Amino acid sequence: MKTYTNPAPSNWNEILKRPTKSFEEIEKTVSDIFNEISKKGDTAVSKYTSLFDGTSLNEIKVSEEEFSKAEMLIPEDLQNAIKLAKSNIEKFHKAQKTPKVEVATMPGVNCWQEKRAIEKVGLYIPGGTAPLFSTILMLAIPAKIAGCKEIILCTPPNKQGEVNPAILYAAELCGVKTIYKVGGIQAIAAMTFGTETIPQVYKIFGPGNQFVTVAKQWATRFGVSIDMPAGPSELLVFADDTAIPSFVASDLLSQAEHGIDSQVVLVSTSKTMIENTKAEILKQVEKLPRKEIALQALINARFIEVETDQIALQLINTYAPEHFIVCAADETFFVNNIANAGSVFIGNFTPESAGDYASGTNHTLPTNGYARQYSGVNLDSFTKSITFQKISEKGITAIGPSIELMAAAEGLDAHKNAVTLRLKKLQGN
Repeated sequence: MKTYTNPAPSNWNEILKRPTKSFEEIEKTVSDIFNEISKKGDTAVSKYTSLFDGTSLNEIKVSEEEFSKAEMLIPEDLQNAIKLAKSNIEKFHKAQKTPKVEVATMPGVNCWQEKRAIEKVGLYIPGGTAPLFSTILMLAIPAKIAGCKEIILCTPPNKQGEVNPAILYAAELCGVKTIYKVGGIQAIAAMTFGTETIPQVYKIFGPGNQFVTVAKQWATRFGVSIDMPAGPSELLVFADDTAIPSFVASDLLSQAEHGIDSQVVLVSTSKTMIENTKAEILKQVEKLPRKEIALQALINARFIEVETDQIALQLINTYAPEHFIVCAADETFFVNNIANAGSVFIGNFTPESAGDYASGTNHTLPTNGYARQYSGVNLDSFTKSITFQKISEKGITAIGPSIELMAAAEGLDAHKNAVTLRLKKLQGN
């Protein structure tokens, strides 16, 4: 844990540097695996599943029997918790539906825009040390609401060749029954090209480690879209003396336990708040089952004291955090002026965990500074906008001469002629 007092803005980028490998270090591995899967399909997928996940599978598609068994393994209280989260997430994402936008730009020229679902989408759900069944809710629910016709899911198996039962339960609850036991780079490549077993998709969603993040970006070279570059988790908290140190510490640890490459940052105008929070972290971390992971992540933690809220906001917008918690006397200042953040959590009683699981907002968010230009996953992520127009005889008569002039000025005579012929036809009548 490193502490800084009033660092100069010229040093902010270096201080706030993420603990990620450069893409160049990973791209060669990603490129090789993509190339092999594009040529060898399921054979290559099986090879890399054995290599990376330590298991060999005769059948990679989850069976009905596995779904049935999974439901029996989930305690009733957990089932109810997942159902509550599902209900809230559905409410929030259904509210994001927008009506058709229609306008007559001039008499006889009618234009409108309508949303259409992306037909084929692939969801990636991390397994590993923390199987994120909650991510299924965040991806499958809006995909269903949007009306995507084909939804497939890839997730890595354990060494016994099994998928965590909570992942299967959540997927079935959301109406997703096409699940493949494939993880990592090979899963992204399989959904990009399609194999004998795994269908090709048009867009890939879901978080993952640095290898998955680079693999998703690599997939865009082959005509597949992605939700965003979503890599290791991160959290920035702004807390002044109105914050509760034990709460702040618990929030920082909630992200540190994600993985050793997670990053947490505390920005404050109070040296006392920083010192009290650090003391609470050292106390609370001792009780965590994932203590060793959290401690390694905390090596990359930053505690930054600044003089004013205004300087704090500038620093936060520079960092562009995935998750941003604000506990401040003037919380309205931060809420109204934050420009770069994936999701914002306001006040002492709004833990980041609420957004991760059950409040209703989506937890698939841009990391590594991509909050400057990317949104988190939302209903529109699963749709595309199509524009329509219909022009009447009156409309083409009014707009046609302007089109002719503009087309001629650009030297595109065929464009001009497409209008001229119509105008002459109308003049002849």
